[in-house]
Amino acid sequence: MTQCKVLSDPNTVWPPSCPNIGASYLFAVLFALTLIGHVVQMIWTKKWYSWVIVTSSALQVATYIIRTMSIQQPASDTLYSVWFILMLIAPIFTNAFAYMVMGRMVYNFTAKASVGGIKAWRFGLIFVLLDVLAFLVQAGGASIASGSDKAIKTVMLGLHIYMGGIGFQQLCIFAFLALAVRFHLNLRAQPVSAERRLAFRLLYVEYAVLTLITMRIGFRLAEYSNGLKSTIPQHEVYQYVLDSLPMLAALVLYNAVHPGFIMSGQEANLPARKERKAMKKAGQQPLGRAAGTYAMMDKQDFRGSDVETGLIPPARTGPYHDYSRDASPARL
Repeated sequence: MTQCKVLSDPNTVWPPSCPNIGASYLFAVLFALTLIGHVVQMIWTKKWYSWVIVTSSALQVATYIIRTMSIQQPASDTLYSVWFILMLIAPIFTNAFAYMVMGRMVYNFTAKASVGGIKAWRFGLIFVLLDVLAFLVQAGGASIASGSDKAIKTVMLGLHIYMGGIGFQQLCIFAFLALAVRFHLNLRAQPVSAERRLAFRLLYVEYAVLTLITMRIGFRLAEYSNGLKSTIPQHEVYQYVLDSLPMLAALVLYNAVHPGFIMSGQEANLPARKERKAMKKAGQQPLGRAAGTYAMMDKQDFRGSDVETGLIPPARTGPYHDYSRDASPARL
């Protein structure tokens, strides 16, 4: 019978249990497959914002490659610390991608390019910045807590900082979901169409991904709620079932329903700040792609409406439209 290196090495930095190296190899391969898929999809669709989900996949691959090396070299404090930190921060990039996708959905499937009074180009930015803040707090806490030569007081400080970071991340998710539900309700009001069905499909993926991230956050909070007395780290099955597997599923969902295929083409990209400023100077208001259908509507009917998004299938006439009464299809 093969002896477990982690348990036999007197200088091991691992918890008192024997990690399954086969499972570590398996997840390294599975995450590598979804990474390849995301790289191909990013290049194929030319949606370069997908570098965020590519980064998340790459960090997960690195996590399990280094974890495998750490199992083989259990006395290496550096290897253990690196895979531990990578595993904690990789899902933050998946979370950020979900925010970026929703911002683009608001632009592509609304007339005013806004939800909850927040413009599409600011929507993703606000939540991504909040996600970056959560990332910095979590990374800082994880780096303080990692290492076998740290005092218990220092490790506990790091764990508390990390838990504060993931708690803040979850609060941001709840706020995001409130806006997503508002978007959902407006989306239901539009006529049935192929575009509407695709929008719902991607929206359901957003819900699923955020549910998986919430599951993972709940696990991490439970894992460290008892500090160093927790026995959860001694049973890696919890980590695989409640962290690694949900994060793998989230990445695969974005492979299966890639935003670049649903919001395709150059016209689906968010307008640059320079372009928006130029249009405002010309007296035109930056609007969503769905605004094209409203171009021939009465001005008061559209602007006086309490329905803030005016959701309808995306038009192919471009992101900006003149709402003057003498507007004609030729001018649009």
